[in-house]
Amino acid sequence: MAKYAKKAGDKVERAMHEMKEGKLKSGRSGRKVTSRKQAIAIGLSEAREEGAKVPKKAAGKKAASRKGGAKKAAARKGGAKKAAAKGRTRTTAKKATAKRGTRKAATKRASPKRATRKAATKKAGTKKSTAKRATRKRAAAHA
Repeated sequence: MAKYAKKAGDKVERAMHEMKEGKLKSGRSGRKVTSRKQAIAIGLSEAREEGAKVPKKAAGKKAASRKGGAKKAAARKGGAKKAAAKGRTRTTAKKATAKRGTRKAATKRASPKRATRKAATKKAGTKKSTAKRATRKRAAAHA
């Protein structure tokens, strides 16, 4: 027995033809569809709406079980990519992002004047330290 109705095949064929001509648009964003898989999905979706015999979506089952974990997975991927770019391991990337989050929270709590004062003192501190290093180098060169 066939899994798909003939109507489903016709809808997919029409969607593929439109995609190849450049006339198939995405439903939500209205952008031009260039992916073959997306064109097939659109055809099957239209067939489903008209009541044709089409198997249920496979992604629908997964999405229901992963509702809470989807955001966490996305956050983990972002941290891993940043770590890879900097040449760090995943665990150190997690620690770094956790530290960054606490720092941001602390600066939000502090008043804006205080935050700017802290930034100004940090800049002044770096200038002083570089000046000290330069004088040490000169002294070492003369001695």
